[in-house]
Amino acid sequence: MFKSDMKTLLFVVVAILATGCESGHLKSSATEPQMPFGGPDDVSYAGKLWQSMLDQNLVGSRSVRSTPYKGMHPHGAILDTIESTLTQSGHNGEVIVKKNFGGKGISKEAVANNPDKWLMAVTVMYRREAGYDPDNRDWFWVKYAPDGSVMKNPKGMALAGRVAKDMSEGCIACHTAAPGGDFVYNHDRYK
Repeated sequence: MFKSDMKTLLFVVVAILATGCESGHLKSSATEPQMPFGGPDDVSYAGKLWQSMLDQNLVGSRSVRSTPYKGMHPHGAILDTIESTLTQSGHNGEVIVKKNFGGKGISKEAVANNPDKWLMAVTVMYRREAGYDPDNRDWFWVKYAPDGSVMKNPKGMALAGRVAKDMSEGCIACHTAAPGGDFVYNHDRYK
């Protein structure tokens, strides 16, 4: 009789769980936590942003260039930064495009003469619509490979979105120290 009662109890528990899961009332303890950045929506947005920057000649082999200058880790030995405004998904926002150059024998002159040879990455800050990330001035962060694909950190997370929000290292953690409270090192955007 005990086996029969256990079978009935097991059947009832399975039925309750199945009903609860189908209705969305129960959550599996094995569900994956939401990614702080680099999820499918962030990567998709980054792809659209790259295309908009290509269309405006801010990236790619025909892109607008500035005077290369000495950089530093984690960006590159030599940098080239362009600022503009860009319309993405119906929103017009500020964009900062930083081309990161590196390699043995690199110099400002070498980059100026043949930038495509030395390009290692393109890091971008794009100010999204108000409310996207108000704690961090609504910046969307992304690190692209020269071909426009989103790069990943050593843990395999795509570097797009609120990169490393609330973490001790990463885009936001580093740029929080920029003077002026605007997350931009080149100048104080807010006065």
